Amino acid sequence: MMKILSTLVVLSAIFFSSHSIAQANMDQRALKIANASVEAIGGRENYNNTRYLSWVFFGKRFHVWDKYTGDIRIEYGKGDLLLMNVHTKQGRVWENGQEITDKAQLNKKMDWGYKVWINDSYWVVMPFKLHDDGVNLAYTREDMSLDGRPVDVLTMTFNDVGVTPENKYEVFFDKETKRFSEFAYYPTIDTKEPRFRMPWNNWQTHGNIMLSDNRGESGMAPINVFDELPAVIFTSKEPVKNQNGDVIKGAIIK
Repeated sequence: MMKILSTLVVLSAIFFSSHSIAQANMDQRALKIANASVEAIGGRENYNNTRYLSWVFFGKRFHVWDKYTGDIRIEYGKGDLLLMNVHTKQGRVWENGQEITDKAQLNKKMDWGYKVWINDSYWVVMPFKLHDDGVNLAYTREDMSLDGRPVDVLTMTFNDVGVTPENKYEVFFDKETKRFSEFAYYPTIDTKEPRFRMPWNNWQTHGNIMLSDNRGESGMAPINVFDELPAVIFTSKEPVKNQNGDVIKGAIIK
């Protein structure tokens, strides 16, 4: 799992890019499929209007994200906690019951938290990021999904963004539902076989968008979308999730 995490941090440089559709970087068939897939899961406007998300990354890290302010909360390890703003990269960290106050150590944890958030959030919202600047999509082929359904396959490459822009992904779209159904990772553009191929299953409606929480043997569950969250979620060192991985402390769930 750590190897998979490290490979996806590449996309950090494009995560905050605009949502304009760079049609020059997509062939028309790829553009049509990408547009249809985003609409099938609620559309970009509804995604942009979704403020709060929470999820658990492969049972390891619990995230709460305020998309409007950039505030995040990551609970990890055995009671460890990182609070930060992804725009300013400022925040606080507690490990082994003690707050980290050494400036050099804290800066390292801020860098770690930012990269972890980039990686872990991409495993949840990647289907809404298809049109980001610096992303190239090309129609590749028709194929069958891991569960035997007909799919369209697009190849995703990048224009000098991220720390390893030589990476490549294949993204699979169910022909019937139009939804993103799986993805495959290649370390370089010239790599012949994927390092891994994983499903995006169990699409569920959360607020006004749909999100998938299943990646095969494990995944992002539980995912929640919120109308409101108390500010203490992003300031308190006390745990804010229950045993099921759901946010507590007065959260209003859509």
